[in-house]
Amino acid sequence: MAIEKKKKGKVIDNWKEKEWYAVIAPDMFSQKEVGKIVSGEEENMLNRIVRVGLGEVSEGGSQADVYTRLDFRVKEVKGKNAYTKLIGHELIPGYVKTIIRRRRSLITGVIDVKTQDGMQVRVKYLVIAGNKTSDGLQTVARNAISAEFLEAATKCDFPTFMQEIIFGKLQKRIFIKVKTLAPIRRIEVRRSEVLEKFESTKEAGKE
Repeated sequence: MAIEKKKKGKVIDNWKEKEWYAVIAPDMFSQKEVGKIVSGEEENMLNRIVRVGLGEVSEGGSQADVYTRLDFRVKEVKGKNAYTKLIGHELIPGYVKTIIRRRRSLITGVIDVKTQDGMQVRVKYLVIAGNKTSDGLQTVARNAISAEFLEAATKCDFPTFMQEIIFGKLQKRIFIKVKTLAPIRRIEVRRSEVLEKFESTKEAGKE
């Protein structure tokens, strides 16, 4: 049986039709360039999510630089620059495991807060307490900590609130207050998320 040979067509290199865009961090991180992503069309850049380490945008000198990741979303493209907004942060799993030791009680909590400028943020925190902390004291600690996060958010704008939890300053202040109510040893915000709908969930480098 005769087999028809397919004619070889011209190979098109799609990469030649794509452009590189510089990813720019928000004002709260001094609009530093945090990387580059490629796209064939400018419209495809919008709402892309870019994850970077805190050390790439901070001034340095903080332990949080090593174990904190930030999530940015592209909100605007001008020329070859993709400007972003912060949509949350997360502690790397390996770090979280190191602070959860045996013979300690672990308290977890989730609270939705609203900042002074109307941004809604979901805060997921964990608390390390003394060994065999009673359920009653765990509830006391959780309620008090959630209330402190709620109150703190109402007193500052979104950029300030996020910087406070990313660098751990707010957690330290809350710890000082709550440790008098329950035998807690540490408070960490393991993740934060801006509560809004995204039109796209494409990650950098993917189309």
